[in-house]
Amino acid sequence: MKEEKKRNPSRREFCIDSARIAGAGILASALPLSASAFVAAKDEIKVALVGCGGRGTGAAAQAMEADEGVRIVAMADIFPDRLESSRKGLTAKYGESGKMQVKDDSAFVGFDGYKKAIDMADVVILATPPGFRPQHFEYAVGKGKHVFMEKPLATDVAGIKTVMEAAKVARSKKLNVVVGLQRHYQRSYREVLKRLQENAAGEIVSGQVYWNSSGVWVNPRKPEYTELEYQLRNWYYFNWICGDHILEQHIHNIDVANWFIGANPVSAQGMGGREVRKGKEYGQIFDHHFVEFVYPEGQVISSQCRHQPGCMNRVEEVFQTTQGSVLVNSENTGIIRSRAGANIYAHEGRDDINPYQQEHNELFASVRAGAYDHDDTTHGIDSTMSAILGRMATYSGQQISWEDALATNLKLVPDIQSFNDMAPVMPDENGFYPVPVPGVNKYKM
Repeated sequence: MKEEKKRNPSRREFCIDSARIAGAGILASALPLSASAFVAAKDEIKVALVGCGGRGTGAAAQAMEADEGVRIVAMADIFPDRLESSRKGLTAKYGESGKMQVKDDSAFVGFDGYKKAIDMADVVILATPPGFRPQHFEYAVGKGKHVFMEKPLATDVAGIKTVMEAAKVARSKKLNVVVGLQRHYQRSYREVLKRLQENAAGEIVSGQVYWNSSGVWVNPRKPEYTELEYQLRNWYYFNWICGDHILEQHIHNIDVANWFIGANPVSAQGMGGREVRKGKEYGQIFDHHFVEFVYPEGQVISSQCRHQPGCMNRVEEVFQTTQGSVLVNSENTGIIRSRAGANIYAHEGRDDINPYQQEHNELFASVRAGAYDHDDTTHGIDSTMSAILGRMATYSGQQISWEDALATNLKLVPDIQSFNDMAPVMPDENGFYPVPVPGVNKYKM
């Protein structure tokens, strides 16, 4: 593992900073050529960024911080303004170091630009809205590239199945794949889980996981936008490209439940709707979800996510065990307590490294060494499917099994070539989009 860096900007912090600025191979012989030959031959690791929004820009910065030899050599986005803003910000910060090397002829705009960018790189960062993730991941591993990709990995069952097949290819080629479920790279979570696995507090029997906050951005519609461009600029509010906030955001907390229990849910039932966010600008997603996930040994996880201003905010995970309880969150809290309330373990996290940075530190250390020791595809796939299962339950008001959800072959994402294509969902005559109605709608949306 590469030496951990104790202080690095988060993706959010980096994007704020860049907005202000701009508006080798000891195992190489054992691995396939596509996976590691470049490491033994040269010091540079060429990286392509696909998806140049705030998340992608921050990930590119952290890639450059992770290894002195990283060079961002190509970028791709469907929006020229977003690509240029990202390129200017990264160039202002890293251009003089030589790490940022994207010129006009390696900045690709359009729905097929990702292919041209990926072709130029050794490692790719996939940070577009998640509806595009399956096709981008499939292409990247087909070309033999190591991958960092953001969560979730798809918005529908068809996409998950594409990722499953691509993950098999990645393993056969010994490609490192890191998924942006960064709690897996956070020391407090790792330390708590280690102690649970050592039986510090018995077995998990139940839990509650939360992502309750006030919500996210809205981009106003402009006259020059086609319907498809409007939806893509407001991707968070459309299920085909986002999957609803239970998937795009709350996946982190559901992932922790799966990880700590060591299994996927076998079924889910729940409720949700739109109590506050009812305007047409909020597309078709709910503003709250509550799901009960049942696990193979009978554990029940209560899952809450909410986008409602003025309400209690809470983002963390709590578990009850046969001998006590557990509390973990992204603020480096990691506590295991006995039934009597005494601390069995309390994580001291003041000097913890940034887990967003650690994802890249470990990925590029593996690439640099020509090693194959990072494959996050399994928990990325399982957590994505778990959140989709939860969404199906809240949209329908039905109890749904994992097997039944997978059997739907739900497909929300069409093949898109240009902004002039028909959008997958269309507004009615008053500008409102179809919203699921529990008890009326089927869960296949």
